[in-house]
Amino acid sequence: MSKHLLSCDWGTSSFRLRLVNVKDHDVVGEVTSANGIGAVYNAWREAHSTGNVPRGEYFRSIIATQITALNKQTGINLSGVPIVLSGMASSSIGMEELAYARLPFALDGAHLGMRHYEEQPDFPHEITLISGVRSDHDVMRGEETQLIGLGAAMDLSGRDAIFIFPGTHSKHMFVRDGRLIDFKTFMTGEIFHLMANQSILKDSIHHYHQPDFDEEAVAAFRAGIRESGTGNILNALFTVRTNQLFDLLNKRENGMFLSGLLIGYEIRDLTKETSAHLVLCGGNNLYQLYKTAIETLSLAGRATIIPSEIVDRAATTGHIRIFENQHLTLNKTNL
Repeated sequence: MSKHLLSCDWGTSSFRLRLVNVKDHDVVGEVTSANGIGAVYNAWREAHSTGNVPRGEYFRSIIATQITALNKQTGINLSGVPIVLSGMASSSIGMEELAYARLPFALDGAHLGMRHYEEQPDFPHEITLISGVRSDHDVMRGEETQLIGLGAAMDLSGRDAIFIFPGTHSKHMFVRDGRLIDFKTFMTGEIFHLMANQSILKDSIHHYHQPDFDEEAVAAFRAGIRESGTGNILNALFTVRTNQLFDLLNKRENGMFLSGLLIGYEIRDLTKETSAHLVLCGGNNLYQLYKTAIETLSLAGRATIIPSEIVDRAATTGHIRIFENQHLTLNKTNL
């Protein structure tokens, strides 16, 4: 088995490639790019319409460019190093569309759909492309790999758990007996973006910046969380406008109030889940906000808050686990 692995997380709007040591999980090097799946797919369609460029070949060329950059960064010859690829790369606009795996979903990745690509003369890397997961009412691509990575490090001792992944489309993942049994998507980040940039509220707020999370900002954020419990969200959103009209909050504080309002509605949904342990998996940008929301709603006593640096490596840890399990399966098959 290879000493190194190329861990690739390819989202709609971003690309990240890491070289990792399989044995100790150390990240040897990393490159990131704004070449997300959405932009690459559009560029391939244009290239294909004029030159009949095969889809897989075009996507591999994008990966190859980043491997070259990683080679220069680390000084390591990466020829022959395998790639595990997750995220939107397996979607309808990705390298190849793979069918979603279905629930229940084992946290060792055994139920994942995968597509294996052999090395090519001009691309000396095996690729394992990972599918997403679906329920009867929801879908995800990418978060399941993070969940596999975090699940490997968690000892829940048979407890039910809900893993919370904040983001543009936040995910709440319901885990029982080492399996994902359900999940919900909350459009929290996207609604904030729409309200803050394209609605009547856009002139009433300033955007949140992490260094600005001072005492006044925290108080406004908590006020938004408390407001989320008073009634209908469509009515509650208009209070952001009246906060500004009545000089109750300045624009920076009002932006925090809007954030607290939306995150409050999302997290308040978990107060109904009284028996499950909560596991907050917040990245750097949203970690403090969601942690504060959990504390404000008196949920901290049954919550584990995973440090953001561990969450940041979760997808890579998931890739390594999938790669190792696949290797063991292949060895058993060949016995």
